[in-house]
Amino acid sequence: MLKEIAMERGYSPSGSDWWDTSEGMKFLAERKQNPDFDREVDRRLIQYVKGGGVVITSYTVPWLCSKGLNIWFAATQKNRAWRLAGRDKIPFSDALKIIRSRDSKNRRLYSRIYGIKFGTDLSVFNYIIATDDISAQEVATAACELVKLHNSNPHSTKRERYC
Repeated sequence: MLKEIAMERGYSPSGSDWWDTSEGMKFLAERKQNPDFDREVDRRLIQYVKGGGVVITSYTVPWLCSKGLNIWFAATQKNRAWRLAGRDKIPFSDALKIIRSRDSKNRRLYSRIYGIKFGTDLSVFNYIIATDDISAQEVATAACELVKLHNSNPHSTKRERYC
């Protein structure tokens, strides 16, 4: 959704690593100056959630909308950096700096805009999947099983660590 807003503003986002390009960084700097960007992204995403039948990835919507199934995919910064380094073919040390910077910026941003304790208050999530020691396929399988479980009892508020 943030990329959609970037396109509306004349940017050309493409690829999963666009955020780390000079154009992506320019957009993120513009976004940082205007919290309405994030509020608009979240407003649009919440409309999708309320419509149902969608899977979204959002840093904030689980705190802003109680509808649906919320899963937190837990991973250490180190493992996330290894994944980023492999995906983007960059040195691990650079990837770790990027991950640390993103986490810090996200915590500050979402605290400022919404008062969210991003990454520490996980009370809004129905399940937590610990991803460090399992493959991407195992993560996907676990998430699909949780969706099936949720669909069989959509009114459950059960919250637990799944993997």
